[in-house]
Amino acid sequence: MKYLASKDCLLFSFLSELYPDSSHNTLRSWLKAGRVHVNGKQAVKANLALTQGAEVMVGPKVNFLDHGIKVLFEDDDLVVLEKPEGLLSVATDFDDSISVHSILKKRFHKQRVFPVHRLDRETSGVMIFAYSDYARKQLKSQFEKHTIEKVYYAIVEGKLPQPTGKWESYLEEDALYFVSSTTELGKGKLAITHYEQVRTNQHYALLRLMPLTGKKHQLRVHCREAGITIAGDKRYEAQHNPLDRLCLHAHKITFTHPATGKRMTFESAIPLAFEGIIALPRSKEAIASKA
Repeated sequence: MKYLASKDCLLFSFLSELYPDSSHNTLRSWLKAGRVHVNGKQAVKANLALTQGAEVMVGPKVNFLDHGIKVLFEDDDLVVLEKPEGLLSVATDFDDSISVHSILKKRFHKQRVFPVHRLDRETSGVMIFAYSDYARKQLKSQFEKHTIEKVYYAIVEGKLPQPTGKWESYLEEDALYFVSSTTELGKGKLAITHYEQVRTNQHYALLRLMPLTGKKHQLRVHCREAGITIAGDKRYEAQHNPLDRLCLHAHKITFTHPATGKRMTFESAIPLAFEGIIALPRSKEAIASKA
């Protein structure tokens, strides 16, 4: 349901007036579960200040699909969800294991489900699927024009000499499906990644990665070639595997809804297991869920 704030107020007060029969604990659980959005962006703080005319959307109860897939948002045009690590986004010619795509298709039977981007099997986090050919084309166009904003978090081995910067290279894939940068003229596809070093300790660093492009294994290759391989990345020669998984998580995605034209942002909390390796950020940008 969508509502407009009739006056300046705090989000929690607004929700309390809308749902007088719901307890404070219930309203806080909606925020924690990601059910509340303000002006198209997920709201997690009860004391968020609303201005008159702000659009507040209260989504349905959080829905989980098979294999632990969490639905963050869904309408007739698309679905935004959290993919667990270890699950394929889409089946390939070489691996037809169960995937997010196949689970969605099975759920909807005859309804068409279109992938518009992918996460590696080993990567967890937020991703989008389209439910119509129109939505697919519109979202694909946004990816191609780099107007979709993505934020990832990675735990890497070692630390960087510069806390912020940009990696830019041309990536190519060899016959063994290993991706690396090339300097050979006319080869490879341009890949650009902005990075910020958020935390460090004796062995690891936590990076905030913002890829401008979306090439295969882009973040994994850029980290490796910077001398800080992502922990658990056996393919790209990581020395340690502290969580028995690739320590890469798609934290946030921002896009324009193909039907409404509204800018929307969805977040997936950094896996709590990362906390055992390195302290997580407590900023508004990235708050780890304790659920």
